Amino acid sequence: MSTHHHHQEDFLFKYIFSTDHKMIAKQFLITGFIMGFIGMIMSTLFRLQLGWPGESFWLVETLMGSWAENGVMAPDKYLSLVTMHGTIMVFFLLTAGLSGTFSNLLIPLQIGARDMASGFLNMLSYWFFFLSSIIMIISLVVEGGAASAGWTIYPPLSALPQAIPGSGAGMTLWLVAMSVFIVSSLLGSLNYIVTILNLRTKGMSMTRLPLTIWAFFLTAIIGVLSFPVLLAAALLLVFDRSFGTSFYLSDIYIGGQVLEHTGGSPILFEHLFWFLGHPEVYIVLLPALGITSEIISTMSRKPIFGYRAMIGSMMAIAFLSFIVWGHHMFVTGMNPFLGAVFTFTTLLIAIPSAVKVFNYLTTLWKGNIIYSPAALFSIGLVSTFISGGVTGLVLGDSALDINVHDTYFVIGHFHIVMGLSAIFGMFAGVYHWFPKLFGRMMNNNLGNLHFWVTIVSAYGVFFPMHFLGLAGVPRRYYTNSEFPLFDNLVDINELISMFAIVAAIGQLLFLFNFVYSALRGPRAPMNPWKANSLEWTTPVEHIHGNWHGEIPEVHRWAYDYSKVDENGDYVGGEDFIPQTTPLGENENDGGH
Repeated sequence: MSTHHHHQEDFLFKYIFSTDHKMIAKQFLITGFIMGFIGMIMSTLFRLQLGWPGESFWLVETLMGSWAENGVMAPDKYLSLVTMHGTIMVFFLLTAGLSGTFSNLLIPLQIGARDMASGFLNMLSYWFFFLSSIIMIISLVVEGGAASAGWTIYPPLSALPQAIPGSGAGMTLWLVAMSVFIVSSLLGSLNYIVTILNLRTKGMSMTRLPLTIWAFFLTAIIGVLSFPVLLAAALLLVFDRSFGTSFYLSDIYIGGQVLEHTGGSPILFEHLFWFLGHPEVYIVLLPALGITSEIISTMSRKPIFGYRAMIGSMMAIAFLSFIVWGHHMFVTGMNPFLGAVFTFTTLLIAIPSAVKVFNYLTTLWKGNIIYSPAALFSIGLVSTFISGGVTGLVLGDSALDINVHDTYFVIGHFHIVMGLSAIFGMFAGVYHWFPKLFGRMMNNNLGNLHFWVTIVSAYGVFFPMHFLGLAGVPRRYYTNSEFPLFDNLVDINELISMFAIVAAIGQLLFLFNFVYSALRGPRAPMNPWKANSLEWTTPVEHIHGNWHGEIPEVHRWAYDYSKVDENGDYVGGEDFIPQTTPLGENENDGGH
């Protein structure tokens, strides 16, 4: 098993149709970033409309062309942008940028495997993702425009091609793209599960796995159980749209004309969508939380506090995520008793979330913290997870949720607790494992500046939205200028839009740092962060099979930092002990 894997490959099979997990991780990351920047540009465009309704902008005219006559966005195109922004960010940036990238990069490296269980299925997983991204982008330019029913694509808007312009070909392509995306996700998830269960190196028991691997493992299980439900929902929607069925339609009138649909229910779609939709929150969040666990321990030079409690809390979150979907549906006429059940399960999920936060803070407490960009973004994630979680208590209670449902309060909560936390986790992972991805180091000063611009402007965007929501401002409206009630809130929307523009410009710092460092950055040493996990024992240059010669054996858990003997000296003379170091006499293994 030594060197026969290290064969030369031509350009096509090394960079394009690669079966090497490290190259596939890069492909997922770069494709996800391209989609993310498209989604960010969309949000900047519609924030211009919301901040200064009806005003002409050269940027809007330049980027949107015929969609924006004289630089003013058309109302139906505004709906398309909001729909596509949500879809791209949730599925194509966060799911791919976190699970696709870091599961691929880290699972074989951290468990001590040559590669994924199936390199071919792994390659297919990426190419299905790439294909779904292309189809989603094409849907922007078809006749009638992109899907316009919101990223949740509720029927009847999404079920009737004649309902609005965005319900035509754009909606059909949306459904095709998401179906292909789900195939990609299932192929990847099955591969991750099998690899973690079957290919761990000698000595790597489940209780010696880094918390990142536990997070990816549980995320993959959630994906395998929940994504098929969205696929079923999408297929039934295709039947309603194209084959005259009535799964989601009943007693529909368009322009005074009665359509021949009876017996269906749009609420059925909501149940199916949110049965995936809420686990999807944790498909995005759990990898970010796992990455944060690893970075906070490494950068505070302390063992992670409560390793087993962290695993237990992630398992509890994974389980509870399947029985809370109804809190998205409190205003659908749900039986109050059922609403109370969903309120209970929703508030229950706060307990394992609080365990994770407490353990992060306790790990940081009195640590010898190294404030690298990765550490800053990880601490930023803890901040957004707390502040977003607090507003989640309001939305999780049916009596309170009814007052702010479908207002900006929901947008503020959702973006802080899921959007920001996940994006911060992704940025932290990129800064931390960049040496493993590209063999070079990123610029720390630019990284620190990127963090401060991002966190200040992100809170500037989403924190004031809670006040708009409490004042009753509805979400997804093209303009609120028709309502005198909201005239005194115009300044808040302007402020939010200004912060959104600053946030978008701030990401250009990251883009420059990422591209320049990948091409010209200083060469990375083998273990730049003095970390313990197995990926830092592999050579800097990428080789097939990850290790020259034998795969190293594991003797301890991944979090032996700042371990001292009875004389108060560091064990081994360093403040870290790699997993490959055998246990000394009278030394205990923290994972057991």
